[in-house]
Amino acid sequence: MKNLSIDTKSFDNILSKIIKSESGIKKVILVDRTGLTIASVSKFSYFPADVDGIGAIASAVFCASEEQGKNLELGDLDIVTSEFTGGKIFAASCGTKGVLTLISDPDINIGLIRLILKRSGEELREILDEFLSEIPETMDSGLDLSDLDELTPD
Repeated sequence: MKNLSIDTKSFDNILSKIIKSESGIKKVILVDRTGLTIASVSKFSYFPADVDGIGAIASAVFCASEEQGKNLELGDLDIVTSEFTGGKIFAASCGTKGVLTLISDPDINIGLIRLILKRSGEELREILDEFLSEIPETMDSGLDLSDLDELTPD
């Protein structure tokens, strides 16, 4: 079985590189397509955010937008951008299994963020595909269904 701490460190290293690449980036969250948080980093410890909640919503919004695009035959979805008066939220694909979410200041350079998300998404895709394809080893109890017949009263 694979050492999962190595994967987590790889995710943390990539997310840390992303957050350091632009001063206006506040938080970076990596989630799977079901919305479960895999890793996250924050520039400011006082920045209030429910990482799991934000990641789950970002994944849901991304997947819903992706489905809209499929229904309209628009091709693959790259990035979903939500712009608010106090900041922006970007969600980008990391292959078929992940969504990279970035929270920024309102005046962030969108072109630079698109480039960062594209490059980082490709880098994360390879690690994420391997990380999420791992099938946990199960212990064989030595029982099979015929053993249940012996336990049932006649």
